[in-house]
Amino acid sequence: MATYPGISSEAFRHPLDTQAEQALRSLPGFDFLARKFIEFFAERPQYVYLMGNTIQVGPRQYSTIYHMFRECVRDLDIYPEPALFVEQNAVANSYALGKDNPYIVINSGLLDLLDETEIRAVLAHELGHIKCGHTILIQMAIWARQIASDFARATLGLGNIVSQGLLLAFYEWRRKAELSCDRAALLVVDDINPVMTTMMKLTGGSHKYAHEFHLREFIQQSESYQALDTDGLNQIYKILMYTGVLGAMMSHPFPVERVHYIREWEKSEEYQRIRRGDYMRSPSEGAVDVDAATPNQTTSETTEAEQLRRQLEQLQQELERLRRQKNS
Repeated sequence: MATYPGISSEAFRHPLDTQAEQALRSLPGFDFLARKFIEFFAERPQYVYLMGNTIQVGPRQYSTIYHMFRECVRDLDIYPEPALFVEQNAVANSYALGKDNPYIVINSGLLDLLDETEIRAVLAHELGHIKCGHTILIQMAIWARQIASDFARATLGLGNIVSQGLLLAFYEWRRKAELSCDRAALLVVDDINPVMTTMMKLTGGSHKYAHEFHLREFIQQSESYQALDTDGLNQIYKILMYTGVLGAMMSHPFPVERVHYIREWEKSEEYQRIRRGDYMRSPSEGAVDVDAATPNQTTSETTEAEQLRRQLEQLQQELERLRRQKNS
């Protein structure tokens, strides 16, 4: 395993991630949405839910996972240490969220499917989101999708600020952000094979038939997928799938596409330089700008309670207005 003291997220951030974020932030409505997000979003309910419905990982709780997690935090030079939770869910999945106090959740199905090196790759990937400051924008993307729903338009009156173009830009950025975090996984694990086998297993892995799938074949599938672009119609279908015209809007690139990108980077001089210790440093960067206080501390409870009260009053007023409008 490799360690990168003082590494900046810009050292490994994928240029498509940077470009997509710049495009997102430049769209009309983004700044207003960001202000409203700060005004309306409350993080504490998420923490209450996780503390009540998942297992918080620690020195004596999933100690093996915690030890790997602490090493990944060290390797990517992240401070303060985010919280880590395990949720009982057979779907092999994980995610990083949180605005002021970022955290990571991994499903029990993922722990059952992957070996320890692959779990380490997943932890490093999710920590990559925190290191790059992605969690706030991911949270905004989820929130924007929610307030674009009929319920949100009827209650908060914010639906008109979330255009389809803004949603598409959010999801385009989310897909590109995954490429940066795959790089974080590779840096920590220092071996591309576990990173790729993780993608393969999360795509269609099986305990029962694990002996019958092979990484080389998955890489070949990735190359065949790239070759589809020689037909312009296939490129159009890919765009339609990603943007939700054919099915749900996708928040992640296809795994075979991620394999293609990480293989390219693993061969690059940029990656080799970082491995040699020649990388952009930012000792004071840490993970994100978060308070060192733990989530259960009460320094901001009064402000939070006032914010919640104001939101409830606004919601009540809007519902009353809609009721009068319906009866008139």
